[in-house]
Amino acid sequence: MAIFNAHHAAITIPNFSQFSFPPTGQPPPLAPKPTPSSVMRPFNIPENIYAAALDPRVPLTIATVYAITATALTWYNRSRNKRPWAISKTRAFFAFVILHNVALAVYSAWTFWGMAGVMTRSIRWPWGPGGLPAMLDGFCRIHGPGRLGASLYYHEDSGRWLSADASAMVDALDAGGSPIGTPMGRIWSEGLDYYGWIFYLSKFYEVLDTFIILAKGKPSSILQTYHHSGAMMCMWAGMRFMSAPIWMFASVNSLIHAFMYTYYTLTALSIKVPMRIKRTLTTMQIIQFILGAFFATLHLFVTYLTPITVPRRDGPGMPASPTDSDIPVASGVFGSVKQLLFGPVLDETSPAISMSPLQPSSSMMTETVYVAQPCIITRGETFAIWLNTIYLAPLTYLFVSFFIASYVKRREAGQKANGKTKHNDNVTMAEKAGWDAARGVGKVVYGSDGSISPITPISPASSASPVSPASPVVISKGPPSPKKANGRARRRL
Repeated sequence: MAIFNAHHAAITIPNFSQFSFPPTGQPPPLAPKPTPSSVMRPFNIPENIYAAALDPRVPLTIATVYAITATALTWYNRSRNKRPWAISKTRAFFAFVILHNVALAVYSAWTFWGMAGVMTRSIRWPWGPGGLPAMLDGFCRIHGPGRLGASLYYHEDSGRWLSADASAMVDALDAGGSPIGTPMGRIWSEGLDYYGWIFYLSKFYEVLDTFIILAKGKPSSILQTYHHSGAMMCMWAGMRFMSAPIWMFASVNSLIHAFMYTYYTLTALSIKVPMRIKRTLTTMQIIQFILGAFFATLHLFVTYLTPITVPRRDGPGMPASPTDSDIPVASGVFGSVKQLLFGPVLDETSPAISMSPLQPSSSMMTETVYVAQPCIITRGETFAIWLNTIYLAPLTYLFVSFFIASYVKRREAGQKANGKTKHNDNVTMAEKAGWDAARGVGKVVYGSDGSISPITPISPASSASPVSPASPVVISKGPPSPKKANGRARRRL
């Protein structure tokens, strides 16, 4: 059933048979093929290591150990009245914090640059050749040749990789029936298989943010622990089941992390950063949660049409069909429902300009038919999308709660002061409430002190002082208050 119908694309009700847990009958993850070393591909990943890291026991074990350890150390810090650990006052710890932030900033920028190239090579603009279906095809189908309609998809019932375009199966499948893995203009083989896998592993390393906070005596909030543990599982699901929306987390999240860890480095070096930049970073972090969940879920509702060239027997009463030419139709295509979804456009046929996937004989000709292709095909992809959506739901709810509370508070204060509220005042209050909400979520997720940085700004000690880099500095703000005697302040003579 079509909810919204555009030219050759529609918003439809998802196939609920794909909602299953655990998702069974899924293809193994496709490892990137070896390539010569370069700045953007410094090393190759052996297939056995690639697959082993995506075993579900890996993220489950690490996430569980992390959650238990962070909870125990939080309890320990509270039992000590949140006093910093001795190691946090050493120069070695200060150096580690700087190197940690610099490494993650550089790595995140490298990942974003790599993913930017992946998306540039894989996505077509909607106003270019192929129009909107070409763009949707690039976002939704991440395997196979890059031309419109030639994508590969995994058919769960038969356990085979198929395509609506028979020529794609000849060009893009190896002797074992698996995608050949060389770059062909689709997101996965163009680099998501490489950058996404390393980005998944980086989620394990990022938990050191929490331990830096703990070493400074601060507690780790439940939501912060949930955030890091959930990120591990979501990246695992997206990469293990090769779910299309995972590109967004690898690219957008890496860009935000590049800015974020650069900011952490500057604050750790006591370099003053304007408050507006800090607020912008916090807002970017929170907005990516909300938009990421919406964007990922949207994939479940998208169906689009792709033109496929098929052979047709020359003669009356012999219409073309994928069955006649042995071209497998994409999973989820419904014969009689096509007309309901897209109207008479499905009846459009025209002589094929490109060569037929099968060499035509004197009694055959080719024509172009339109095949409806759902954006998401497998149960594994569906599972990964819902896991990410469910994971982001508490963070989204928290943001909305903070926003409403702040907006209502500001509105009531404005009404008491002015008696009534103008439209411009409402816009300003909404903007400020957005800042407050982002800051509130950042405080809960990224640190209990209200800062998005897990690093308390540290100033290296001068050579004349034995104070360690992390030692607190007490600044006098004027003469001390006069001492009290018997509950009364002594007067100065």
